[in-house]
Amino acid sequence: MKKRQRHSVLFTIALALTFAAAAFAQDQKFIDPNVDYSFDIPDAKWKQTVKPSATSPNVEYVYGDRSQGHLEVRKLTVAKDAQFTDLIRDEEQKQQFRHGFVAGKQENFTGHVPGRIFNFEYVASGRNMSGRFYFLRANPTTVYVLRFSGPDNALRSIQNQTDSIARTFAVKQN
Repeated sequence: MKKRQRHSVLFTIALALTFAAAAFAQDQKFIDPNVDYSFDIPDAKWKQTVKPSATSPNVEYVYGDRSQGHLEVRKLTVAKDAQFTDLIRDEEQKQQFRHGFVAGKQENFTGHVPGRIFNFEYVASGRNMSGRFYFLRANPTTVYVLRFSGPDNALRSIQNQTDSIARTFAVKQN
């Protein structure tokens, strides 16, 4: 009888640990009434540093701290016929003034909202840094830019998370 109780207790503990692990593994969801989009946060290390408001729809997160990774979400209003290559070229012209700037490759991107990725490298405070900007077209006149930046090696190591955030980025339907 005691052996059966022990097995029952061990089974209950194993089951509880399984459910607890599943609950902790779930992504957090960014949702705010001041913006018309949402996305999943894949790791608890991402901390929100700028909240959107009625006057400023900007959102910012850091990965651990700003020196390890930074995310800014910006909304652009563009002409109906605006091409991703033109938007990326405009962004590249802004970024080219960073010390040691080197433009990288552009990639197509597929998620809830399709788009393109612009990669680049630069130097800040003597450290090799990277930028990975996701240009996501919500409609013909709206493009969201998810601007990830951080140390080159750190940003590369969390690329699966930056891709996940961009893949789950969704615009609310009115």
